[in-house]
Amino acid sequence: MDPRALAVLIPVIAIGGFFGTVITLILSRAYTAKLTAQSQAGRAAAHDDVLAAVDELRREMAELAERVDFAERLLAKGRESERLAPPRSS
Repeated sequence: MDPRALAVLIPVIAIGGFFGTVITLILSRAYTAKLTAQSQAGRAAAHDDVLAAVDELRREMAELAERVDFAERLLAKGRESERLAPPRSS
């Protein structure tokens, strides 16, 4: 092969390698940014699901507390009516 032909190809290959490296870096950063955005979106969705579940549990706990309060009032009312009732004669 002619040394003059190689002398022309060396800068072409060097410039091509430089631009190939730059393009590879740009594409890898874009891909990394895309993956990061998807990961954060997944975390946000999971976070919203957890918050919804916690809100549901709080609502259920409030309902259970109301039921317990109602049952306690019924029991207290029954006990008080027994105390206030006149003694039964046998």
